[in-house]
Amino acid sequence: MPGPIAIEDLAKSLPVKARLIGVDLGAKTIGLAISDIERRLASPLKTLRRAAFARDADALTAILAEFDIAGIVLGLPLDLDGRDSPRAQSTRAFARNLAKQTDLPIVFWDERFSTAVVTRSLIANDVSRAKRAEVVDKMAAAYILQGALDRLAGLSRPRD
Repeated sequence: MPGPIAIEDLAKSLPVKARLIGVDLGAKTIGLAISDIERRLASPLKTLRRAAFARDADALTAILAEFDIAGIVLGLPLDLDGRDSPRAQSTRAFARNLAKQTDLPIVFWDERFSTAVVTRSLIANDVSRAKRAEVVDKMAAAYILQGALDRLAGLSRPRD
């Protein structure tokens, strides 16, 4: 695959029923979420500890195969003004390298505020700090993936 594509192109290329995976790429962890096969609902899957890229890619490609994933939604941490941050540049490099490891389409999804929204929700639900640390990354991945799923659903609706 040449690299990340637009979500509109992903919508055109997906089979009717197929899972997507959401990825929240952090400095220390990778949060993962998975969609149902009808791409309506994102669910937190797991959190991987970051290592060297080769190990991260191996772990991720094993999960892609295990769950028969059709596409990857990678959270892109833009600055508040929408420009690339150093983390966004690192995420783009990760995507370019991952595209060499898999033929699956990769799309970026703006992840601004995803971790903050999830953290506030967990606090509002009285989740302990230790439990929040354990689940926040995979829940942020689900938040990112759900945003992309909602956009894909909007693209598939006929226009009036």
